[in-house]
Amino acid sequence: MDNNYTVLARKYRSQDFNSLIGQDVLVKTLTTAINTGRIAHAYIFTGIRGTGKTSTARILAKALNCLSSDGPTATPCGVCENCRAIAAGQHIDVMEIDAASHTGVDNIRDILDAAQYRPTNGRYKVYIIDEVHMLSTAAFNALLKTLEEPPAHVIFILATTEIRKVPVTILSRCQRFDLVRVPVETLKKHFEWIANQEKIELSDAANELLARAADGSVRDGLSLLDQAIAQTGGHVDEQSVMDMLKRADRNVVVDFMETILSGDTSKALEMADNIYTNGADLIMLLSDMMEWTHWATRMHPAINAGDGSNSPYTADQRERTRKINSGISLNTLSRIWQVMVAAVSEMQVAGNQKQCFDMLIVRMMHIADMPSVAEILKNNPVSNNTVQPQKTIAPVVQKNVNQINTAEELGKAMQADKEILLYTYFSENVEVCEITDGKLNYFDRKADKDFANKLSAWLEKHTGKQWTLIHSTESQHIPTVIEHQQQELAADPMMASAMGLFEGAEIVEVSK
Repeated sequence: MDNNYTVLARKYRSQDFNSLIGQDVLVKTLTTAINTGRIAHAYIFTGIRGTGKTSTARILAKALNCLSSDGPTATPCGVCENCRAIAAGQHIDVMEIDAASHTGVDNIRDILDAAQYRPTNGRYKVYIIDEVHMLSTAAFNALLKTLEEPPAHVIFILATTEIRKVPVTILSRCQRFDLVRVPVETLKKHFEWIANQEKIELSDAANELLARAADGSVRDGLSLLDQAIAQTGGHVDEQSVMDMLKRADRNVVVDFMETILSGDTSKALEMADNIYTNGADLIMLLSDMMEWTHWATRMHPAINAGDGSNSPYTADQRERTRKINSGISLNTLSRIWQVMVAAVSEMQVAGNQKQCFDMLIVRMMHIADMPSVAEILKNNPVSNNTVQPQKTIAPVVQKNVNQINTAEELGKAMQADKEILLYTYFSENVEVCEITDGKLNYFDRKADKDFANKLSAWLEKHTGKQWTLIHSTESQHIPTVIEHQQQELAADPMMASAMGLFEGAEIVEVSK
């Protein structure tokens, strides 16, 4: 059993703060806290998988219990009895609990009962609870009080990938550290060092692919490197990694996007067939296409957000991208990006991914050819291609110019002058018996005392002369302006036909 192979992720697991890569802020804070004696009673580490949460917890446990010094040290020796036992997961005072399989309140009560006793071999009892967000509500509640005021010899270290699922009451009792994604360049240096240790040939291009595929996770990257070594027998090159990841060569991706943006649908579908036949994963290909679109957008002269030197493309590929950009607009890139984003979920649930991908290509090519709104307006003026809306010109009353000879003309003049309240009352309640320029005989159905004064003042202001208003005392049953409009509308053959479709239908309001 001693000859069993140890995977790289375990073999090269960080054993001290110096070997913890990509987490400089975390390392500085913890080492300073240990050196100054400001050790908290509870910590919580959060971040994506494979960034070092559990490794950091073990390193901290070593730092607290290392026998190479009289107290906690930021540089544990790694060789003393306590350090070796913690690294092997066998120390009696450092307990690692997987919350995913110990979710109940009874499990937490057992921990809390044992925490009351002093450590056996170390200075501190350290409880490392991994994936703490999996605990039940009752378990969290049981942990609360002890987590806030634990015995002086107890340190709690919680780790989780789902920090939002941890109750705020728990978070408020811990010092929180967010472990960031490890940068690509840091991962590349780490993988290169490991390859040298293992006497493995790892090309720069292959290393680049592995580091980017790791997506910030050291463990994921080392697992991929392990797989690549097993597949190639120790000679890891770009092609072997692309075959393993089922990714198309980036030159192929650039060629493919150039064809799509050129509008040659037949050629694009033929290229898709060839790529698929060669074993490429279509979802990974879509991811590569989105990656190219992102970098092409950043490199587009309309934005000019850098020359793409930090992109995963070679100088030749970047130059080709710039040439493609010279013939397309930023709107085109934005539109095909939106189509590809929408297609991600479609591809994942599609019964036949190849069919879905073919239709995606057709959709992208058609939307890429669409002119922008600005181009449509520029090339197709409204006056040339659309029917101009007819303008209804209301008579504008100007002083000493316009004459008002009908009730309709009087109403339109009020509307044109935006005397809405006056017009509304007039059109609904006033029967105009006689009207000539300067004289108005009317009957007010509601007999509003203020109406005559308001109407007289408005007429004098907008015609430039005084009007004689005669208020009749009896109605002559003359339609108001609104009633006249309703009668005209009811007489319209189309309206009469429409009203005939509904029994008892009537016109209750006319809107202008």
